[in-house]
Amino acid sequence: MNIRRFRQSVIALALSLACSLPLAAQKGEGDLNPAPPTGISADEIIRRFAAKEQEFKQARENYTWRQSVKVQEMDGDTPGGEFATEMDILFDDKGRRIEKVIYAPQSTLQRISISPEDEQDLRLRLPFTVTTDELGLYDISYVGQQRQDELNCYVFDLKPKKIEKGQRYFEGRIWVDDRDFQIVKTFGKNVPDINQKKGQENLFPRFTTYREQIDGKYWFPTYTKVDDTLHFSTGDVRIRQVVKYTNYRRFGSNVKITYEGQDIESAPGDKQPAENPPASQQPAK
Repeated sequence: MNIRRFRQSVIALALSLACSLPLAAQKGEGDLNPAPPTGISADEIIRRFAAKEQEFKQARENYTWRQSVKVQEMDGDTPGGEFATEMDILFDDKGRRIEKVIYAPQSTLQRISISPEDEQDLRLRLPFTVTTDELGLYDISYVGQQRQDELNCYVFDLKPKKIEKGQRYFEGRIWVDDRDFQIVKTFGKNVPDINQKKGQENLFPRFTTYREQIDGKYWFPTYTKVDDTLHFSTGDVRIRQVVKYTNYRRFGSNVKITYEGQDIESAPGDKQPAENPPASQQPAK
């Protein structure tokens, strides 16, 4: 998102993460237990969830879904300008991925606007994955174990080993289900921020993404929430953002999808994910 001042666009959103990320207390979230995992090493957990994320990434490329986005500028607790859009993520008759806009009113944002980097984040970065091929990009440290609603999770912190020019990365915390070894929750931000000069700052917010199990196999993102105060050289801007991913359905294609080493050939899924995360998993306000 871009902050507008004297007709100059500035990409909105930022709070730098400290080395240890402070997490707000959340309903349904147990105490963090720093004890090492039992019967399995942290390295083996990383290997397993990265392999599952590889499967997840391939599988989601063969699903359709509806994605809605709402971004609000906040004056205290009162919403001001707003950007909203809703689209179906589909395939055309040649099997190519397309986006069909369902709802896109005129933006009323005054202090920020949506940038190309924000659009890329909405498509690719908020549903964060770290696959086997990407493990080498990150330093990954085991933090402990923690309950998330009814799930027992292993908790890891990630940060990029180095920042390559023109590349984007994730920095933050992930929760990995101890049964399926899939990421079920993500908290952090996309990096790097881009600070060129006053009035041309490209900054990004912290976000929390929740996943739900779809078709009994894959933990797909269904809800992302942002509530952050963005510190620009020209002044602070508080924003709220909600992204919902609903109506996941398998697309009938000839592409094979594997799960735990087995080909999946089920009919298109028709599970409707919840419009919001379970009440016990929603971030405290």
